[in-house]
Amino acid sequence: MNYLEKFRPQYHYSPERNWMNDPNGMVYYEGEYHLFYQHTPFATQPDFQRMHWGHAVSSDLVYWEELPPALPPGEDGAIFSGSAVVDKHNTSGFFDEEGSGLVAIYTNNDNKVQADKPQVQSIAYSKDNGRTWTKYGGNPVLFPGTTIDFRDPKVFWHEETSKWIMSLAVQDRIEFYTSSNLKEWTFASAFGADAVGTHRGIYECPDLFSINVDGDPNKKKWVLILSVGDCNGVNPNDPEPPAGGSGMLYFVGGFDGKTFISDEPVDSIDDLKWIDFGSDFYAAVTWSNMPEGAGRRLWLGWMNNWRYAGLLPTSQWRGSMSMPRELKLKTYPEGLRLVQEPIKEFNGIRSTLATLENVTIEPDMNPLVDITVDKAELIAEFEIGTATEFGFKVRKSADEETVIGFDSIEMELFVDRTNSGITNFHPDFAAKHRAPLDLSGNRVRISIYIDWSSIEVFGDDGTVVISDTIFPAPESNGLELYAVGGHIKLVSLHINEMESIWRMSDKVKEEAHADRGH
Repeated sequence: MNYLEKFRPQYHYSPERNWMNDPNGMVYYEGEYHLFYQHTPFATQPDFQRMHWGHAVSSDLVYWEELPPALPPGEDGAIFSGSAVVDKHNTSGFFDEEGSGLVAIYTNNDNKVQADKPQVQSIAYSKDNGRTWTKYGGNPVLFPGTTIDFRDPKVFWHEETSKWIMSLAVQDRIEFYTSSNLKEWTFASAFGADAVGTHRGIYECPDLFSINVDGDPNKKKWVLILSVGDCNGVNPNDPEPPAGGSGMLYFVGGFDGKTFISDEPVDSIDDLKWIDFGSDFYAAVTWSNMPEGAGRRLWLGWMNNWRYAGLLPTSQWRGSMSMPRELKLKTYPEGLRLVQEPIKEFNGIRSTLATLENVTIEPDMNPLVDITVDKAELIAEFEIGTATEFGFKVRKSADEETVIGFDSIEMELFVDRTNSGITNFHPDFAAKHRAPLDLSGNRVRISIYIDWSSIEVFGDDGTVVISDTIFPAPESNGLELYAVGGHIKLVSLHINEMESIWRMSDKVKEEAHADRGH
């Protein structure tokens, strides 16, 4: 396997073969970032009765090593989404006295242990840095009352109460449980059943964490993340996520060890805070046990959408992850808002391709006509002029292009993938995805990350993000800077080539590039 097949992401993680979806068990331990994920290791389609935890590790969140699947299904059911923690004080009793290790907390789907309870929570532990796992003999450790949807436990240690806290997706709400040992769990509270406009799909993959406000370690808030599935919810008349299908929401508030209270209750759909305005960022969760002193909250998401997830035009594998991103909580006139930025570690794999400064762009001119890129970083700042629309056309050829632009009339950032390449595998794929963007003064700042099958756009320093998959032909690598209806001033533009994270010999690269179009 050379990782240079057609559409294979070059600086985003994807498994060598077969199906992947939600990131799971994200934990930093003994110098390694662990990425587990939903994985069907024998097929390019999801098998919900035989789902595994796939596994990869990295020392820097850029280069990844894929390991054998960590948790296989068994008589206890398939291994659905969950989390992993470092049991530093051996509260579970799984480790040697005074020792520590990793504990995974996950959902068993199609459970056979508890009759009529198809989804239950189980745990497993590892004494060798996540390479091998032992399922707890007392599983399941938590099972539902009557609901069928009871899954995706995200667990963390709450210092103030000296308890483990579990956030769990339970159909139309998030339930919180507490434990002293990861084995026995007590219900604490629930959130979200009365949140207006959020129940088109069932809740999935919650995450609750404390984060600095404006970078001040003495000022913190709690953020609750939840993913909303593609319909099958309590109220199918609720609004879809901005780009349709599955999407993600967040709430900012307080947590006392038992109850989460949002600072801004959701009384109408106008109160909803969407995390991403593209189609393809879902089930994101944060890494636990980050290095001391780092002060960073990092995560990544699955770059796919349940509306068409199993139809993507890839062959040997299906599904990939976003770039790891750093989350920040910043104060704006409208309140506290979550901001996302690509992690700084990616600076190490970029090289300067071109720079421009103080150029006036008129209609029908393209100063980038001689530049070709298929995996790149574009960092641009514009000063508003008379143009009604402006931006970039990337992965461009005579009949393909993905347009990333700003609508000066509607004040919207957008990604238009209607002519981006292969789009006919689902009627909703060819679409234009929009996000409202409030300007800082009279300027627009956009950072764009292009890969062989993805676009990630960060507007105004990450206050607005649009993440979309695309499937262009390999030869579609043109780049255009455009303006419509008037001029625009390009204050600055940095175009950086991004190198592949799949390390291999030059000979293998040459052979793979020769074959890539087939």
